[in-house]
Amino acid sequence: MNARTPPSADDIRAWCHACGAEEQTEDLIASLRTAEGMWVDWRRMERAGLKQAQEARLPLYQRTHRFRSYSSWLVPGMIQTQPYTAAALQAIQRRRGLVDDVADAVAARMERQRVLYEGDRRFAFLVEESVIRSGIGGAEVMIGQLGHLIAMASRPNVSLGVVPMRPDRERWPVEGFWIYDAAQVNVELVSGYLTITQPSEVAMYADTFAELAELAVYGAKARSLISDAMDRLG
Repeated sequence: MNARTPPSADDIRAWCHACGAEEQTEDLIASLRTAEGMWVDWRRMERAGLKQAQEARLPLYQRTHRFRSYSSWLVPGMIQTQPYTAAALQAIQRRRGLVDDVADAVAARMERQRVLYEGDRRFAFLVEESVIRSGIGGAEVMIGQLGHLIAMASRPNVSLGVVPMRPDRERWPVEGFWIYDAAQVNVELVSGYLTITQPSEVAMYADTFAELAELAVYGAKARSLISDAMDRLG
C-alpha cells in the first residue's frame, strides 16, 4: 500500500495476516468503510443527475429538528427562491457537464423546503455579508431572493444572521456547512460532499457556528444590510 489509493478490505486482510495481527482485521475494515462513507465526490453523487442528489437528502431533513446552517458562498438551499435555485443548479449542471434535469432538481429542492413549515423544527441560518452583496441569476433574481430572506427571518422558527464585512475580524469565513441536530455535519467542498458523524468533530463545527453567530447581526440590523443590498441592485 502506497497511500495513492485507499486500501481495499482484501488489502487490509493481507496486511494484518502479514503482521500477525489478524484480530485487528474486522475493526480496520469497519474503520475503512466508515471513512469511505464520509466522503463522496461530486461526480459520484451526481452521476444520475441533480434531481436524485436533491431527493437523497430528504430523509435527513425529515428526521432533523434543529438545523444550523452557515454559508460563505450562496444562500442556503432551504431558504432559496425558485429562480435563485434554478440559477444555482443550472450553473452546476453546465460546469460539471451533467445530465440536464435542472427543472426536476429545482422542484425537488422546493419540495424539500416543506420541512420549514412542518412540526416543531427550528432553523438558524448564518450567511456572510458577501452572500447578499454578490450572487447569481442577475439583479432581478437577487432582489427577489433578498426580499425572501427578509420574509423568512420573520418566521418564529427561523433565525437569520448576517456576518458583516469588516477589516478586523479574528474569526474568518470558513467552508459552508450544515449541522443536523447534534448528530451530523455536512460540508460542501470544491471536490465533493463530506459527512461528519464523529461527536468530537461535530462539536468543533457547533463551536465554530457559535463563534460566527456572535459576529452576526440580526433583526433590524440584518434587515438593514439586506435592504441596502437590494437598493444597490435596484
